Amino acid sequence: MEKIWKVGAVSYLNTKPLLYGILRSAEVMRHLELTIDYPSRIAQDLIDGDADMGLVPVATITRLKEYHINGQYCIGAEGDVASVCLFSEVPLEQVQTVLLDYQSRTSVALLKVLMHFYWKRTPVYVNTHEDYRASIKGTTAGLVIGDRALEQRLISPYVYDLAGVWRAFTTLPFVFAAWISNKPIDPAFISLFDQANGVGLKALDKVLAENPYAVYDLHTYYTQNISYELTPEKRQGLDLFLQYLRELQGK
Repeated sequence: MEKIWKVGAVSYLNTKPLLYGILRSAEVMRHLELTIDYPSRIAQDLIDGDADMGLVPVATITRLKEYHINGQYCIGAEGDVASVCLFSEVPLEQVQTVLLDYQSRTSVALLKVLMHFYWKRTPVYVNTHEDYRASIKGTTAGLVIGDRALEQRLISPYVYDLAGVWRAFTTLPFVFAAWISNKPIDPAFISLFDQANGVGLKALDKVLAENPYAVYDLHTYYTQNISYELTPEKRQGLDLFLQYLRELQGK
């Protein structure tokens, strides 16, 4: 019996170009049990062994006994990513409390790394479990990610794009999520899977047609904000982020 791989992917707009080809590849889907959910839940499945591979927040790596980064695609950014931002009504130096997005560990970890090592600030962090955007008021800021962040850009007067800040801090791009597995995956399957990942990136007009979105220009998002190729420079940025994260967690 041929192996069926349990794979998870996040449900945001930024994954649509990658999932476009995967969902249309009969050969890939024949070997795939696909789950689509928000990032931290997909990550927990990988940690618990309920999934073999997932397009998961890279901070998940620090919680895996074994990990492998598969393929040549990721959810990354060379500069401003637009959909991972700290939002507030006041400038950063006046922020006292930060509400943390429950949907992604990497974004929370990145914010804490930047707060500690770059901005040199120590706000009070508050974990959330539901939509908290209405509480972004006064000196209480909020980290918002994904599609909701694109909406929040129309509301909050102060927007700090974490990928852009990371670039200013390190001169390197940032990787938010990659296809990470908790065990070796058959190279033949990864080759097919990787080819399928690239299909939507070569057919963005079709991806855009399937995902009408009035809040933000998705052509700009897919071509200027998100950077999908897992380049050597992105791997360097990823390694540096994990180094900072481990140092922060060790304090």
